[in-house]
Amino acid sequence: MIGIIYGSSMGNTEEVANFISQNIGLENEVVNVSNANAAQINGYDKLIMATSTWGSGDLQDDWDAFDLGSLSLGGKTVALFGLGDSQSYSDEFCNGMAKLYDAVVAAGANVVGSVSTDGYSFDGSDAVRDGKFVGLALDADNESDKTEDRVKAWLEAIKPSFA
Repeated sequence: MIGIIYGSSMGNTEEVANFISQNIGLENEVVNVSNANAAQINGYDKLIMATSTWGSGDLQDDWDAFDLGSLSLGGKTVALFGLGDSQSYSDEFCNGMAKLYDAVVAAGANVVGSVSTDGYSFDGSDAVRDGKFVGLALDADNESDKTEDRVKAWLEAIKPSFA
């Protein structure tokens, strides 16, 4: 069972989480982090975790309120996706995903699903490490027409790690 854990303020991240749930082709459970606790999240062996970026590159509020230090993800497979605004916040695009990445790595997770920055327009992002996004970066505000194709391509890339 894959846990798809998301935080969403405006509904875009929730919408993508549900789209992933319907298209991954593997048994999963979609959980809003505002209704989750560390024990529940730690109980999954495989996770897809998501956040939007708010303010000056911050985590979504529900993730920000969650005790990320209580995660224990040693040996677990985790993929990340994040939403941001590549035009209005071009210099901190999907920085929230970077903060989630740092937390799950600190918790011992094996993170999969990095994505090339090719085809994206932005000035800077903490979520870019070694020339790639640490997970799937999405922009529902300016590039919603690319979301479905990006998600489907990413799911094909991560499926072997989740099978």
